[in-house]
Amino acid sequence: MKKYVALCLFFSVVSLSFGGGKKDVAPKEINVSYVESPFNLQIMVMKERGLLEKAFAEKNITVKWHNINSGADQTQAMAAGSLDIASVINSTSVILANAAENPVEIAAIVSRPKQSFALLTGPQGPQSVRELRGKTVAGPKGTVLQQMLVAALVSEGLSASDVNFIQMGLPEARSALLSGQIDGALQAAALIIRGEEAGMRILITADGYLTPLLLTAVRPAFARNHPDLLKIYLDVQQEAYTWILANTEEAVAIGSRYQQIAEADGQRLYQWSGMAEILEQSDVPALEADVKFLLDQDMISRSVNPRDFILPQAFKK
Repeated sequence: MKKYVALCLFFSVVSLSFGGGKKDVAPKEINVSYVESPFNLQIMVMKERGLLEKAFAEKNITVKWHNINSGADQTQAMAAGSLDIASVINSTSVILANAAENPVEIAAIVSRPKQSFALLTGPQGPQSVRELRGKTVAGPKGTVLQQMLVAALVSEGLSASDVNFIQMGLPEARSALLSGQIDGALQAAALIIRGEEAGMRILITADGYLTPLLLTAVRPAFARNHPDLLKIYLDVQQEAYTWILANTEEAVAIGSRYQQIAEADGQRLYQWSGMAEILEQSDVPALEADVKFLLDQDMISRSVNPRDFILPQAFKK
């Protein structure tokens, strides 16, 4: 009897070892965030043309889009297992998550929007970065926008403590600047254009101070268990990129309609967008600079190495 039980256990182990055990079953749906801002044309084109839906239909998988603009909310959703792929997420949020031991992996790049982030001032406001000393600036804390501000101050021999920084959402910061309550507002994309139309001036953009990176991120378990499905997603994103280059006017019209702006403004945002195809090795120092910034601002308690959470395919077409 004992020999019989032992043999059963042996064959059970062998069966599992050679694939007879439980395998990862393809999910019935894939959960993807939908992020339009600042002007993520690849994502808007993918959604408008139903590219993901067509690609995953061949595997009988439904695509479920989630409107989640906040990077922090996207990483939390991935931690909870309710989001598989963050279509567009800023590098700061990815680093914050990994530093908090909530692993999030970079699967691709979406853009390097250097001109899509700016500091606006009023007509009679500061005329230079040096004139920001002692002034009040508002914007979202712990973002590439705040990092841009600090980098600009440091370049002029100033520091973050030389300005009165107030945590505020982008629309609220715009309203505060228009009403004269603050001296500068950190703004992005279409809000920059709206600010200019209202008489505000661009004091600086990120160009020359840092390279913002908007990325596609994935839940590690999803990447590990379903590499074929991740590849489908990345192939579709590449398809959208290629289509945009070949049909730019039509693509900008789609993006303008989605964001409810004039096509002339959409064309301007497209020029600012820095749409990208692959992550470059030269982008890694930018991520390392993000880590240093977050450490210096006491927003993370430990350092992380970006290379530890960049998937190899992020560097490939």
